[in-house]
Amino acid sequence: MSRPGPLTRALGRRLGRGVDERFRLAGLVRSESSHVFPKHHSFLWGELALYSFVVLLVTGTYLSLFFVPDTTEVVYQGAYDNLRGLHVSRAYESALNLSFEVRGGLFVRQIHHWAAHVFVASIVVHMCRNFFTGAFRKPRELTWLTGIALLALSMLEGYLGYSMLDDLLSGVGVRIASGLVLSVPVVGTWLHWLVFGGEFEGELWISRFFVGHVFVLPGLLCALVGVHLLLVWYQKHTHFPGPGATGSTVVGDRAAPGFLVRTAANGLAVVAVLALLGALFQINPVFLWGPYTPIDGSTGVQPDWYIGFLIGALRIFPPWDLHLGPYTVSAPFWPGVALPGALFALAAAHPLLERLLTGDRGRHHVLQRPRDNPVRTGLGAMALSFYLVLLGSGADDVLAVGLSVPVERLVWAGRIGVLVVPPLAYLATVLICRGLQREDRDVLERGLRTGLLRAGPDGVHAELRQPPGGTDHAGRPKPMDYGGARIGSRIVVRPEDEPPRRGAGRGEQG
Repeated sequence: MSRPGPLTRALGRRLGRGVDERFRLAGLVRSESSHVFPKHHSFLWGELALYSFVVLLVTGTYLSLFFVPDTTEVVYQGAYDNLRGLHVSRAYESALNLSFEVRGGLFVRQIHHWAAHVFVASIVVHMCRNFFTGAFRKPRELTWLTGIALLALSMLEGYLGYSMLDDLLSGVGVRIASGLVLSVPVVGTWLHWLVFGGEFEGELWISRFFVGHVFVLPGLLCALVGVHLLLVWYQKHTHFPGPGATGSTVVGDRAAPGFLVRTAANGLAVVAVLALLGALFQINPVFLWGPYTPIDGSTGVQPDWYIGFLIGALRIFPPWDLHLGPYTVSAPFWPGVALPGALFALAAAHPLLERLLTGDRGRHHVLQRPRDNPVRTGLGAMALSFYLVLLGSGADDVLAVGLSVPVERLVWAGRIGVLVVPPLAYLATVLICRGLQREDRDVLERGLRTGLLRAGPDGVHAELRQPPGGTDHAGRPKPMDYGGARIGSRIVVRPEDEPPRRGAGRGEQG
């Protein structure tokens, strides 16, 4: 490749000077390229969410060119023999055509669905990392709230995406959503009309789901992602305690070229893995479920994992209707509407609640290890165990068949587990965190365990400990204060500490 000539270089320099004179970009680029990013592996989850979201936008744009959001009934005459001749909606017909007749359609469909799973999962793991390390504390409460909003909108976006295909599985899910909307006291009927345009199944709901899934929610998600990234960039990154890491300094790579190269490689890896998943692992085979009809039901299938807890809550909640004069609050309202709303409200309010209960109003840029805040870590374990019990209850029909257990027993196991397991998880987590704290303090006070025994003058063998802070003039360990940093476990065995060879003395290796 030939190098650019003098005229080209001169034009480039002049163009650069002209842009800088008008927008003052040189100083901004120079200063922002010095932005430091921590190198801890847990920061990968936020990047994973970002790049899977980009894949979602690209693949979703391609799919929207071929999907027809129409409930009009037609007779399927496409390439899939097993459904040829059946009465289906135009939406379901277009989903089948995407899978079998559009070049690369099934591949892109599966990448899109896998990316949706990865996007929601990476947001959940990223928020768990922020919760357990205290990254949500002042001054980053707004960043935490944007993350909560991103999680809620991404779950709704995923639900709308697989619901508008009008297959049997998604149709049953939409029927459940219709009942939940109607269960809302006082305004349920109006909300149902706003969402579905009338009684389900009507003629407008697929087109409304399509508008929400393709235009409204992606726009909101793009705006929230932008705000979230700007907040992270402006307020700088939190980081784990360690050598050189303080409230005013960050240890890591500069934005350019170190972080830029690494994050570009991560993005390419995300795209490659999603492409492999879409090519090799089947997901959401709507052609196997068939079209939705009110008289048919499906067995052995489950909704996407992030909706599974809601199905589990509906299955184990008792049929308790609440009668308030002329109004009735039906039983599905509590597990299907009130419970998810309460969970998201508690998650959003946690930074404020923790500040009120602890009285901690300081600014925090250094993270905590989960063991250093046993109560918060216990609450997180309690919430995760509560979710897992509900998720398992959502698959009780599948478990009943696989384990040959009556489904009624699994329902009662879920009801008991949702009350018993979370408190036990909280207690066990708090005890484990306190035990790990004691272990760290023991190492700082007495030294690392080497596994070597040394015989004393009285013939008693004692384990040789290696103090991380060294020893004083009398050979006693210098105690060190615990600052929350990870304590290294590397042991340096000195020649005088090694046990003698066989027959050379009385020392033994423990």
